[in-house]
Amino acid sequence: MSLQQASDDYQRIAEAIAFLRAHYREQPSLSGLASRFGLSEAYFQRLFSRWAGISPKRFVQFLTVEYAKQRMLQSHALLDLSLQAGLSGPGRLHDLFVVMEAMSPGEYKRRAAQLSIRYGLVPTPFGPALLGFTERGICHLSFVDEPVDAHEHLRQSWPAACLQQDAAAARKLGEQLFGAAQPRQPLCAWVVGSNFQVQVWRALLRLPFGHLLSYRQVAEQVGRPGAARAVGTAMARNPIGFVIPCHRVLRESGEFGVYHWGRERKAAMVAWEAAQLRQQRHQRE
Repeated sequence: MSLQQASDDYQRIAEAIAFLRAHYREQPSLSGLASRFGLSEAYFQRLFSRWAGISPKRFVQFLTVEYAKQRMLQSHALLDLSLQAGLSGPGRLHDLFVVMEAMSPGEYKRRAAQLSIRYGLVPTPFGPALLGFTERGICHLSFVDEPVDAHEHLRQSWPAACLQQDAAAARKLGEQLFGAAQPRQPLCAWVVGSNFQVQVWRALLRLPFGHLLSYRQVAEQVGRPGAARAVGTAMARNPIGFVIPCHRVLRESGEFGVYHWGRERKAAMVAWEAAQLRQQRHQRE
């Protein structure tokens, strides 16, 4: 399936995912879901399975608080073991290899006017996104509900930079980020943030595909166990959605919590990653 197809499918089933999340305890039937959205059962099943890799009935288990809480416990234990062994993170088979470079706010002020940022809209499994990049690396990725708002967000983030549209280069980079084939070389993220924000973003890059942590657990990972609220603030300022995976951090209760690009999109990301891991495990068995 192409990225464009995945992006188009997400636009059609986002409302269904929101309904599943709100009514998962009622275990809605396939026929009920299909009729709610004016589709035949066969078409709805095919559409959903093409995007998620599994059926709506199986997908709903990954939207629950119970699943999230169990996954947070497993992820925390796995990270602790890998870090004690001196590894950067546990098995990154399904992850992008992202190297992050950081620029301090002071350096940003001195150099921002000299920056040239290329950008373009790219399809992703979670709808279209605006991708911005420089010679140093990816500096911006925001999911798009309204293209005008997305462009304005980029301009506000880099007000002194020269912005140049480059749809072809953006689409090629988007394929490396979201396509099935892993890039041959590490991808570079180039960010601006305080020391604490950069620490949080680096900690998130160690969190593997499909794993979850709470805000408190991330605070512990950066050596600031009492700074869960500050972790939330740092994640809200994450300039590169999905690549720096703030969607993998949930409330202690297992609730998804807020997300800069929409709570329902965050829930879709978490469940989609879980579904991909489940599918890959079954293929290996």
